[in-house]
Amino acid sequence: MSKSQLEKAIITVLDGADKGKVITVLFNPAEYSFDRTNSYKATAIPGLGSPILQFVNGECDQLSMELFLDDFTDPEGPTSLRQKERDPVAKRLKDISKLLEIDRDLHAPAPVRFNWGPMEFSAVIEKLGRKVTKFHSDGAPARAALNVTFKEYRTLRQQLEAPRRESSDKTKRRVVVGRESLWSIAAKEYDDPNEWVRIADANDIDDPREIRPGDWLRLPPIENPDGTRDAF
Repeated sequence: MSKSQLEKAIITVLDGADKGKVITVLFNPAEYSFDRTNSYKATAIPGLGSPILQFVNGECDQLSMELFLDDFTDPEGPTSLRQKERDPVAKRLKDISKLLEIDRDLHAPAPVRFNWGPMEFSAVIEKLGRKVTKFHSDGAPARAALNVTFKEYRTLRQQLEAPRRESSDKTKRRVVVGRESLWSIAAKEYDDPNEWVRIADANDIDDPREIRPGDWLRLPPIENPDGTRDAF
């Protein structure tokens, strides 16, 4: 594949001590793979030939690919005396490997955003394999292939604002945030604060003032099984 067919991919650090740092790579777009799984609970029922499966939650998307670093085919690499080094393979290998280390500000590895053309994927790096195949005269890496697995990263706020928490019966689950009350949650979810009774009944709540930040609530559908709304 010629150099003109290789597009630049960019890894941007989203948070932590190196927030805003950009790492460029050569990405061969021959293939990449997305994987997503769901968790189910199997409940055995006496007399049935197989258990009843109940949806529990969705797992994070995973993006896997092979990335290439090469000082000789990279237009910004040290290919000749007329072209000065910018970030050679050795430096970029170090920068990418650092993304698996615990950030001193976050106390966890930093989240990143992977961009290549129209693709944008916010994630943490779950797995990184490195293979160096060419070296400079001083022994420094000149060409490397990286097998990378990105795991989708979404903050709590993002999951609350753009949730993927609907199940087959349209029942939702959401967490109580800040000073939220059953009345305010009902107003947000059902456009009617009087619907707090529906939430209280679904969660066996006797005193609606007892909910606390961090509590998880079931939000039942407002429609009846036949698709009509309840009358109040």
